[in-house]
Amino acid sequence: MSALSGTSTLKSKLPMWRYGLDAACLGLALFLGALGLADAYGTSAHFLLASLGGIIAGLALAWAHVYFRLQAFKTMALFAGLYLLLGTVLATPREALFGFIPTFESLRVLLAGVVFSWKDMLTVAAPVGSYGGVLIVAFASTLLTGLLAGLTAWRLRAPYWTLLPLLAMFVVGIAFGTRDVPLPVLRGGAFMAVLVGWLAWRRYIGSLVADGFRSLNHAEEDVRGVRDGLIRRVAVGAVVLLAASGITAAAAPLISPSTPRQVLRDAVEPPVDLYTYPSPLTNFRKYTKTMAEQTLLTVTGLPEGERVRLAALDSYNGMVFNVDPKSGGNFAPVGDSADIRGSESSAARTAGELEIGIGDYAGVWLPGGGRLAGVRVEDQGREQLARSLFYSDEAETALSSIGLQRGDSYTAAVQFPVRATDAELEKADFAQLRMPELANVPPVAAAKSVQYVGSARTALERARSLESALKTSGFLSSGSEGQVPSLSGHGAGRITSLLEAEDPIGDDEQYAVAMALMAREQGMPARVVMGFYPEKYNPAAAVELKGTDVHAWVEIAFESIGWVTFDPSPDDDEQPTPPEQEPRAVPQPQVLQPPPPEQQDAELPPETAPEPQEVQQEEPGFWETWGALVIGVGIGLGSLLLLASPFLLILWLKLRRRRRRATVGSTGARISAGWQEVLSQGTDYGIIARGGVTRREHAGTLAAGFPTLGTLPLELAARADQATFSTGVMGEDEADRYWRDVEAQSAKMGAATSFWRRQRARFSVRSLLHDWLGAISARGAGTGAGPLGVRLGGRLGGRLGGPLVRRRSGARPRTLGKVHAMETKE
Repeated sequence: MSALSGTSTLKSKLPMWRYGLDAACLGLALFLGALGLADAYGTSAHFLLASLGGIIAGLALAWAHVYFRLQAFKTMALFAGLYLLLGTVLATPREALFGFIPTFESLRVLLAGVVFSWKDMLTVAAPVGSYGGVLIVAFASTLLTGLLAGLTAWRLRAPYWTLLPLLAMFVVGIAFGTRDVPLPVLRGGAFMAVLVGWLAWRRYIGSLVADGFRSLNHAEEDVRGVRDGLIRRVAVGAVVLLAASGITAAAAPLISPSTPRQVLRDAVEPPVDLYTYPSPLTNFRKYTKTMAEQTLLTVTGLPEGERVRLAALDSYNGMVFNVDPKSGGNFAPVGDSADIRGSESSAARTAGELEIGIGDYAGVWLPGGGRLAGVRVEDQGREQLARSLFYSDEAETALSSIGLQRGDSYTAAVQFPVRATDAELEKADFAQLRMPELANVPPVAAAKSVQYVGSARTALERARSLESALKTSGFLSSGSEGQVPSLSGHGAGRITSLLEAEDPIGDDEQYAVAMALMAREQGMPARVVMGFYPEKYNPAAAVELKGTDVHAWVEIAFESIGWVTFDPSPDDDEQPTPPEQEPRAVPQPQVLQPPPPEQQDAELPPETAPEPQEVQQEEPGFWETWGALVIGVGIGLGSLLLLASPFLLILWLKLRRRRRRATVGSTGARISAGWQEVLSQGTDYGIIARGGVTRREHAGTLAAGFPTLGTLPLELAARADQATFSTGVMGEDEADRYWRDVEAQSAKMGAATSFWRRQRARFSVRSLLHDWLGAISARGAGTGAGPLGVRLGGRLGGRLGGPLVRRRSGARPRTLGKVHAMETKE
């Protein structure tokens, strides 16, 4: 048996252990690539099941396609069926009934997830959990790459094409993962070892099939030598790989970049619009005055001195202090609320759990105790609350897009803010942070900040000077019954009246905003925080937090320490002294007074903030609303067009060649060109036209390769000979009819092959190269360049010809799939 025949036999009748060995190597390589998503999913059991299930299903479908010779549309139908059936269990277990029975919701998520799950994977904060179809990324990518890896390994002759889907899975794990690379050196070394070992194995099997026995007289010794050589090569390769992995692991800290790696989730802005969520500080006076005795929420487990935070506010526009609306990208959807990934915990932080029950409090801002590490909703009927959470680790603030309501309860795992001593703060400077620009800050804030800071030099002294000045020079009043009247709000006018008053009167809202504005004018990274803390703590019991327990304070960031709390509000016992009553004046007789002099209208300073009703929010334009989507779609279409450009170029060249052949020249020349089109089609299908043979011989080879054509190739060859050698003149109808028969033959050739074989022939460059090399050969012979041009064209044409072996003495046809070729008998 010839070498080529042996290759065909092994290719079409692989033993089952060969399939199993290939599948094991490919599955291991795919799983190593999928592990890049482990940190994004939090290494949950759902992620492992989705990845392994997708790999096994994809490889099994590829094996069934090859072993049972399934047609392309059947394989595609099976792929869709596996995606929907297995996807219900592996990708949408939370939406399925009992975790495995398909429901309308699970099918909807699976179908929509083909498009939207990729973006959800990037916008949901890690770990993304298993809600909303985010598992589709792991399942669909492993299922597709497993199918492609199996098809390329068992259908294509060269095993190197299999590297494309394997590397694609590895790239998906990198792009859709997080900055924290899970076991990079170990995964990379193992991935390369599997690929090198599998490629070496496939090359060894290919050499056995292609070369056969190297000796006819000593077959057993030859096989033993090959086996010993294989063992030596495997051993040497293993030693080399181990050495390379060790060197790489040792050098990794030295060659690693200083900046963290960038992943796709860093470039995608999560879909939260903070413009739609009002500042909680606007309701401050409502809580402290109107709802002073109402229980807003109950907290169990609050340690002594700690506070329950609502939101950290860092933006000011002259009317309200709010969370910077432009920082919406910092609020990422929480995937698995029970495990919220923030920045690394600090040793100076104290961890704890707060059991919080919602009473009369209503809003979107989630009460917590600092940096959240997890939120566990107690009420199973309110699972949508856990799925509606957005969290910003920088602001240590969480919000729910559906809002909180009476009866909600949850347990928050928190890390309480840093509580540093003044001795520690004295050695630290302010942190270098980029804070949002403030607008319409009253000028008195800058003037008073310079006065209050005075000669203070260190960062702590400057911050304490502002705190002490406000705390000791003013009085506390929320305007409640029995207290001194106090205006509400914290706009520019209210802060101006507070700082310019001889005896400032206000509540936590005004004092915290005033200190934050003055601190920012002095270059300090300051923000206002609103939250709750009781007068008396009881960590062992539930503490009711009422409206009187609502407070606002200031946080300033210090280098290497973090955000530190400052309380600029005066103590409760500091009450202003009411003015002494003057004696009642004795009425005097009325005397006609001259009219008062005309007074000019007072001009407001330009810095005075406008009234809230005067501010009009401009409607966003077309590009502000749809610009990002248009740019994204344009980039996507441009990328697809760039990737498809080589294939489009091949189709255009073939179409232009066909039109020229069918329209240029006399009718006889067009018929002869039609036969050239027949030869080009056969060349693209792997049956190469050879020099020195007649059209009838070419037609015989083509008919042997495509039995369904019958005698049509022979008829076309005879009619081409007649057009070439006949003395008569062929009519236009004859040429048009000939080209219609050429198109009919092309359609029959495509119908006789598989879908992928048709696509390979359609985008094959063999016929184009064959024409080009033939032109070089003809040009070399016609210009007197000698036989070099002819030899170059002939040799390259033969080497690029593909599976056909030139006819020699004793040649016989052989079937390779559905296409016949010529081979030499041994």
